Amino acid sequence: MSSDISYTTEEIAKLLKISKLTVYDLIKKGELPSYRVGKQMRVDAADLEAYKQRAKGLQAAEHRPAPAEPVSFQPAAVGAGGTRSVVITGQDISLDILVKHMEKHTPGIRPLRAYVGSLDSLIAMYRGESDIVSTHLLDGDTGEYNLPYIKRILVGFPYLVVNLLSRKAGLYVQKGNPLGLKDWADLSRTGLRLVNREKGSGARVLLDEQLRLHGIRRDQLQGYGEEQTNHIAVAGTVAAGEADVGVGIEKAAAIVGGVDFIPLIEERYDLVVLKSAENMPWIESLMGILRSEEFRRELQSIAGYDLSRTGEILLET
Repeated sequence: MSSDISYTTEEIAKLLKISKLTVYDLIKKGELPSYRVGKQMRVDAADLEAYKQRAKGLQAAEHRPAPAEPVSFQPAAVGAGGTRSVVITGQDISLDILVKHMEKHTPGIRPLRAYVGSLDSLIAMYRGESDIVSTHLLDGDTGEYNLPYIKRILVGFPYLVVNLLSRKAGLYVQKGNPLGLKDWADLSRTGLRLVNREKGSGARVLLDEQLRLHGIRRDQLQGYGEEQTNHIAVAGTVAAGEADVGVGIEKAAAIVGGVDFIPLIEERYDLVVLKSAENMPWIESLMGILRSEEFRRELQSIAGYDLSRTGEILLET
């Protein structure tokens, strides 16, 4: 295998037929050596082949008698140079800014970004595959964001929930809003073409909760099964005239252009971290960053963010 070949995390996931979060978990544990090129993590082909051979060796060892002497393994959580990888899930640009500040102010860790939806992120945390989860999940019955889902999924875990920011969510409509859409109830209109987000995303949960609360069946919505994986793609689909409406956040409409935005709800965007002796040093650093003027000033330069509760602990178990 050529020494100058390398793979992205997405390519490795496809080659090994595993999820991208599992790839990040292997990197986090030090089982798959990696390095960063810009914002992208890459793994050399030789290191991937070495990992595959080790995995095959472990499988073969399962069929052999146990050794007479106990075998000692070194901890795998720390990577090259004594650094520990910390996987951060979510898609908002604020997380990229957070990563930059963590790299600057938190020695001994290497932040890795995983672009995963809110619900899938919490499930990944339950499985031990992520370290910092960002989430914006509405519980329609209570009107509360995030905490009902976190409490149900992370039962028995010690964790910390802290606010990152709040932002407006609502409907993307074509320029000038030719259909005169005003609120969630208008989604019941016959012939309305929707572009949706993927299962597990906060926007998908928001839509499904609003459909449930307004008594609108999914099969009434043309295009409910047409999925995009981020807010900008949804806004762009509406702007291109390929759909009449989509659900997302205000900022994406400003980036895309050619689309109008109808704000309908203020959503809270929170971070979840698991508490442990091993995690506490970087958790303390994370809290310092969230409450710092330097970090807040940078977020304030981005339109559409409410930072009035940034750094506030919302729940601790």
